[in-house]
Amino acid sequence: MNKAKLKKQLSYMVPQLKLVLIREEFEETQAIRTPSDIARYVEPLRHLPEENFVSFHLDAKNNIIGYQVVSQGTLTASLVHPREVFKSAFLSNANSIIVAHNHPAGSLTASAEDLETTRQLLKAGKLLGVPVVDHIIVSFKGECSIRETYPHLWLESD
Repeated sequence: MNKAKLKKQLSYMVPQLKLVLIREEFEETQAIRTPSDIARYVEPLRHLPEENFVSFHLDAKNNIIGYQVVSQGTLTASLVHPREVFKSAFLSNANSIIVAHNHPAGSLTASAEDLETTRQLLKAGKLLGVPVVDHIIVSFKGECSIRETYPHLWLESD
């Protein structure tokens, strides 16, 4: 069977998806330089009754160019895999990312699972060329930067 015939037969059997990126008009964002700069973007996470994990995509000037709700979990956990975090970052042509998740019970302290997730994302980001700038924990009590609280995690990944 020749290549053209095979391609025609496969296109009949396998649905083809086309990816089209459309840049929507949006409010101009300020560059994210400090954890407090991201506060207004993570505000919606403050009062959610279950954990949600969100990635924010940044351009080369640290402006937010997109986001993705990576997972919605339970009262105490959300499932996060690096593949899901970085998939949308690639699609938005992100230079780097900031991830955030909420603690519905109000704690601003990173759990062992939070720190392990951060380590995995830092390693994946370094390998993929899309570094993780920070991991923010959000609750009704405020925000906490894991990078500021546990800076050694970023040094380990270098």
